[in-house]
Amino acid sequence: MGASLNLRAAALSVALLLVFLGLWHLAVQGGGTGAAVDPDYARLMGIQVTQGASAMPGPAEVGSRLWQHLSDPFYDNGPNDKGLGIQLAYSIGRVMLGYLLAVAVAIPLGFLIGMSPLVSRAIDPFIQVLKPISPLAWMPLALYTIKDSGISAIFVIFICALWPMLVNTAFGVASVRREWINVARTLEVGVLRRAFTVILPAAAPTILTGMRISIGIAWLVIVAAEMLVGGTGIGYFVWNEWNNLSITNVIIAILVIGLIGMLFDQLLARLTRMVTFPE
Repeated sequence: MGASLNLRAAALSVALLLVFLGLWHLAVQGGGTGAAVDPDYARLMGIQVTQGASAMPGPAEVGSRLWQHLSDPFYDNGPNDKGLGIQLAYSIGRVMLGYLLAVAVAIPLGFLIGMSPLVSRAIDPFIQVLKPISPLAWMPLALYTIKDSGISAIFVIFICALWPMLVNTAFGVASVRREWINVARTLEVGVLRRAFTVILPAAAPTILTGMRISIGIAWLVIVAAEMLVGGTGIGYFVWNEWNNLSITNVIIAILVIGLIGMLFDQLLARLTRMVTFPE
C-alpha cells in the first residue's frame, strides 16, 4: 500500500511539473517588450529595449544555462565572476558555521531552562524580547562591531537559528514525564546521567523539530544577508545577476536555493524519523 501510494504521488508530481513547464513555455511565447527588465526601469537606466518575444526566459533557455553552470561550477574569473558551485560553497559554509554555533548554545541552555523552573522564569523575558527581532536588524550592529562581512553573516545565522532550537529544547525537556524523572531520582541517578539517559531520549524528537525549523530559517536568511554584505555567496550571486540584467541566472539561483533548502530539510526530517521511529 505504501509503495503504491509513493509511486502514484511521484507520478502526480511529475505530471504537475510537466504542466507547469508547458504553461511556462506557452506564457513566454506571447508578445512583450523583449527586455529582461521593466520598460520604465530600462528607460531610466538608459538600456536599449527591443521588441519581440517575452522578457521572461523559457524553460529550455533556463535548462541550457543551468547545464552550463553545472558543467563548470567552480570557475573563478575574479571577484564578480565565480562559478555557482563556489557561491553555494560559501553560503553553505556560513550557514553551517552559524547553525552549529547555535546548536552548541541552544541545546545546553534549553536543557537548563527546561529542567529548572527558576532559570526558565528568569530567562523568559529576555527570550520574549529578543526572539521577535528580525535577524537582519542585527546586521548593521554586527558590521560595525565585527568589521567583517563574512563573520557578520555567520553571526546573523547564529541569531536566527538560535531561537527555534532553544524554545523547542526547553519545551521538550520540560514535557518529559515526571514519573520517569522521579524513578531516576529514586535510583539515585546523577543530574548529568539523568539528562543523557532519561531526558535526552524523551525530548529528542522535539529538539530535532526545532533544529529542522532552524536550518530552514538559516537558509532563508543567508540569501538576504549576502545581498546586503555582497562579496560571495548565492545571495550575492542573485543580486549581481540582477544588476547584470540576467533574469535567466536569477531563476537558476532561485531553483538552486530551493533545492538546497529541501535537501537540508529532508536530511533533518529523516534524522527525526529515525529517532522517533527507530527500526
